[in-house]
Amino acid sequence: MSTPHAVRTPDATHGDERWAFGFDGGVRAEVCAVGARLHALHVPDRDGVLADVVLAPADPRELSGRARYLGATVGRYGNRIGGGVLPLDGEVHQLRTFPTGHSLHGGPEGFDLRRWSAESARYAGCEDRTGVRLRLRSRDGDQGFPGTVDATVCYLLDRDGTLTIEYTAVTDRPTVVNLTNHSYFNLAGEGTGTVDGHLLQCDADHYLPVDESLIPLGPAEGVHGTPFDLTSPRRIGEALAQGHHQLNLGGGGFDHNWVLRDGAAGPRRAAVLRDPASGRRMDVHTTEPGLQIYTGNHFDGSFTGKSGSRYPARAGVALETQHFPDSPNRPEYPSAVLRPGGGVPLDHRAALHLRGGSGRWTGARPRADRLRLPPRAVPGRSGPVRSGPAGSGSLLTARLLALTITERALDAAP
Repeated sequence: MSTPHAVRTPDATHGDERWAFGFDGGVRAEVCAVGARLHALHVPDRDGVLADVVLAPADPRELSGRARYLGATVGRYGNRIGGGVLPLDGEVHQLRTFPTGHSLHGGPEGFDLRRWSAESARYAGCEDRTGVRLRLRSRDGDQGFPGTVDATVCYLLDRDGTLTIEYTAVTDRPTVVNLTNHSYFNLAGEGTGTVDGHLLQCDADHYLPVDESLIPLGPAEGVHGTPFDLTSPRRIGEALAQGHHQLNLGGGGFDHNWVLRDGAAGPRRAAVLRDPASGRRMDVHTTEPGLQIYTGNHFDGSFTGKSGSRYPARAGVALETQHFPDSPNRPEYPSAVLRPGGGVPLDHRAALHLRGGSGRWTGARPRADRLRLPPRAVPGRSGPVRSGPAGSGSLLTARLLALTITERALDAAP
């Protein structure tokens, strides 16, 4: 059923609300207020048959436990900060940490557990776009982070099948912000098994090796000759079967950040994920310097997904466009500092396009005219890494997810 405006369904039992929106014969999305979470995304295959490609638990109570982060907006700082130590402007802030001793995804009570205020995102005179806007205030000292941050996440779905997630954040004091979406995708359909047969390509020649706590060791290393070489399409299961001590640190799979190649003024392609059986394909474009690929190594069948099937290891793969882990402690990495006042805003974007076999885009391309980034360098290889005028603006706009979905058949060749 076409829903030109997002429809709200309260869930008093779990203290949540779900917003559904979409168009007849096309993509439908569902977003939850708790965690500003992408709960479902129904996408057509090559024959036009819809399947939900986003993982979520059957019992919402699992979202505060074993299924935490599924589909969520994570922050204030996505990924890890070593020791929970945040140096900023000559002052050291101690962040709240997990039993590992490190900060992860904003802390024990990160944005993924918060109830965001939500409203329908309406556009006067425009019936070809629908969505929901969610807001959250994070007070000064929240999880140890300095500054009060007002964050906004907006999910927008166009009639042509483009889903865009836009993040903005305003602060009253210097802080760090690294928001991303933590959805796990299985393009064959949620609950259908593993993504071992999916083909994955990442446009990166280097990745960041990690220590036992999954904190980057520092300099990037080349991917050539390793399981991390995704410069051409590889089946995920075959890449992980190659064996590597870094895979053992990641729990038997990928849980690493790839250093993306430099691009032109606009967003460059970061990755391609495709399921040959269904014909669904997802192209990831971003202006962010890194892509965290996580193959759901912790799934062990201990909880049931919304389709009624238990999730095994690698039931889905997360492709998180973001700043590098532990960036606040690595001056050679791109800065994630956000400052108050005027100036040039930080502007980060990514776009994921699902397309068919014609190879023809059906959704809007990312707007290159709004992206003006200076060159970056590979950390540890050719000097500092820069990603724009870091820390100079009061507004952080991270257009971190857009999906263009079509019903056309996928090319036979990878």
